[in-house]
Amino acid sequence: MPATKRRDAPPPRTGNSEAEVLRGFLDYLRTSVAAKVAGAPEPAVRTAAVPSGTNLLGLLNHLTFVERATFLGETGIRWPATFRAAPADSVADVVARYRETVDRANAVLDACTDLATPIQGRRGPSVRWALTHLVEETGRHAGHADILRELIDGATGR
Repeated sequence: MPATKRRDAPPPRTGNSEAEVLRGFLDYLRTSVAAKVAGAPEPAVRTAAVPSGTNLLGLLNHLTFVERATFLGETGIRWPATFRAAPADSVADVVARYRETVDRANAVLDACTDLATPIQGRRGPSVRWALTHLVEETGRHAGHADILRELIDGATGR
């Protein structure tokens, strides 16, 4: 299969505050991972390309639940199940659900004025910790998605 090159996107330009840098990099990673999944062909997007069973569509489905748990307070999530999209869900469905969840999470973050406090209405780690965790989690899975997408159809780039 011939490689399909895409223009690589450089790291984001952000404001200078800690919140602007963290949110800027998180949004950059969110956009990158969603773009990596969008348009990926069926059934390869669901097919495990590594012995662990990881697949491209499942990674984005998982990140949707991570966003929901971290920023929206969703509980009772069966984490192993999040790595598989429902058979009836199309690629477009999973991408749209992720983007809608990100929009809701950003609305919650917009209301947070102090990175040292918990997310509004929640007990738990600080906003700073939550943002840092999501940068790490999304970045890790974006790297997985890069490799999986290249294995599917040769597409590369952020």
